[in-house]
Amino acid sequence: AISRFCSKDYVVFQPTQYSSTTRSVHLYHEPIKIRDAMAVSLTTEDKLEYKFYPCSSGQIQFRVRAPNDAHIALTTGPYETESMYEVFVGGWGNSKSVIRKNRSKPDVAEMDTPGILSADELRGFWIRWQGGNITVGKEGEQMPFLNYYDSAPIPINHFGVCTGWGASGEWLVEARCIGGHGGYPNPTAPSERYSGSASWCDASGGMIPPGAVEGGNDGEPLFVGRASHEGALLPGKVKPSHAVCYVAWGGGEHGKSEYQVLCGCNGRWIPVSGGQVPPNAVPGGETEDGEPLFIGRVHHEGTLTIGKVQASHNACYIPYGGAEMSFPEFEILVD
Repeated sequence: AISRFCSKDYVVFQPTQYSSTTRSVHLYHEPIKIRDAMAVSLTTEDKLEYKFYPCSSGQIQFRVRAPNDAHIALTTGPYETESMYEVFVGGWGNSKSVIRKNRSKPDVAEMDTPGILSADELRGFWIRWQGGNITVGKEGEQMPFLNYYDSAPIPINHFGVCTGWGASGEWLVEARCIGGHGGYPNPTAPSERYSGSASWCDASGGMIPPGAVEGGNDGEPLFVGRASHEGALLPGKVKPSHAVCYVAWGGGEHGKSEYQVLCGCNGRWIPVSGGQVPPNAVPGGETEDGEPLFIGRVHHEGTLTIGKVQASHNACYIPYGGAEMSFPEFEILVD
C-alpha cells in the first residue's frame, strides 16, 4: 500500500543529461525497476546537489532516512535558479526546519524540530503548494509544521532532493507525485477485490495511490475512500489537503488519517431517487451490524461530496461541515 511504501522491488531512475547555459543538470524520469508501482526509491550523497524530477501535481509525499539535512527544492525547471523555493528538513544538526526563497536569508518560515529525522528509520513528510501557499507536514498529520504564503508565487513544475552537511539519504517518493512516471501496473492491495480490476488500496496522511477514483470536488479533487469507525467500514471522501478520509457516522463527520482508496474502478455514476440501490452498485463497506454500504455522492453547497449509501434508510449520507447529512436523491457508483 502506498502509505507503507511496500517493500517488494524498487523504482530507480536513470539520470538523463540536459545541457544548459549555466550548468549540466540531471532530470530523473526513466524507470529501471518497479517497487510495487507505488514509490520511487533513490539515494542522495553528502553532496548538496539536487536530483530533479517533474511534478505531476501540487504536492509531493515522501519518506527519507537521513541523520540531518534532507533538502527539497521546488523549481520551475529541472535546475537551480535564483527564483526557487527550498525546504530544509532537519537542518542545523537535525534541530530546525525552514522554507527558503530565492536561495537567500532570512528564511521565510522556520520551526524548531529537534530529532525530526532519523539515521535508522524512514520518516514520512508531505509538501503541498496551491495559490502561493506552501505547507510542509509530517505523514499522518493534518496540520503543517511549516507554512508560507507568497503573494507573487514562483511557478513550480519540478522538485529536487539532496542531502548534505555530513548526511547521505535514502528516499521513497510517492510515484503519483512524479510527472511522466507512466508504465506502472494497476495497484493491488491485500484486501477484497470487486468486479473488474477495482481494488481498495491502503493509504494514510492524504496519500493518493495511482489509479485512484476521483469522485467529487470541494475546492480540490475528492477521491473515493473508506475507513473503519466504531466497528463499521464506511465509504467517504479523501481530501488530500486535509490528509484524511472523512466518513459520516452517528450524526457527525469524522476524519480518519488511515484509510483505503478505491483504485482501478472503471465504473460510472448514475442518479438514484428514493434510495433504490441498483444490482450492479459497487460495494463500499458495511455497517457495524453487517449491512452492506455502497458509494454515493451528492451536490451540496457548491461541492460534490462522496458518502455512504444505506439501502435500509433509502438515503445517501455525506460527511460535510462537521455533520452527517442525509439525502434521498443522489448519485451512486455502479460497474
